[in-house]
Amino acid sequence: MRGPARHDVLVAHQPAYLPWPGYFSRLLDVDRLVLLDHVPYSERGWQNRNFVTGPLGERIRLTVPVTRVFGEPLAKALVADDRWRGRHWRTLREAYGRAAHWPGLEQRLLPIYEHPWTHLADLNQALLAVMLDAFGLEVRLERSSEIAPDGAKTAMLADLCRRTGTNVLRVGTGAADYLDTAWLTERGIGVEVATYHPPAAMRPSTGAAASALDLLAHHGPGALRLLEAGGRLHPQAPTIEETNA
Repeated sequence: MRGPARHDVLVAHQPAYLPWPGYFSRLLDVDRLVLLDHVPYSERGWQNRNFVTGPLGERIRLTVPVTRVFGEPLAKALVADDRWRGRHWRTLREAYGRAAHWPGLEQRLLPIYEHPWTHLADLNQALLAVMLDAFGLEVRLERSSEIAPDGAKTAMLADLCRRTGTNVLRVGTGAADYLDTAWLTERGIGVEVATYHPPAAMRPSTGAAASALDLLAHHGPGALRLLEAGGRLHPQAPTIEETNA
């Protein structure tokens, strides 16, 4: 899947907190990620929480407390208090402190966890930038709130394609629940579905739903090869189910 950057492909996703490897595997050959921050905040989504893998292989959930913003766009979601930063940082150091490539990652992450964030989307974008750089992926982050697309769901994504000059929409398996591929095809927009299966070379304790920090801390420069090994593209929605799609 790795190759020259494809300028005809749009990847648009909500800014997630410490995303899983599959989030990044769909970005291997693109130079832009549109962060969908104008869509409603979902309390049961991955925008403010994720799992990391503890030193014994256990999954530990990290959650950023967010002020309730029912019906409000993700861009307006406020971090509820500041105490989470210390808790999360201690958990990350305990989980990955002995990992071979943690020291370099720690230097990049520490300034983020020392900063008092007010908006969740800003926090997530900062973390995404660090993780993309650690993977060696040169991907520009743009916000949908600044592009201001029209419509909702399929129509909104189609308008994003129009405004960004792309004609291929790359999505995860979760998009199959709402995406009208026939409608997009009629308008000259192709659809690629990205899936990710952790390759055998990954640590056995790393599950598909764990944060990609596990990959970066334990595999360092080799993390990119594991993204390439586990990522696949399909011309239409596959029948399998995947977590964190």
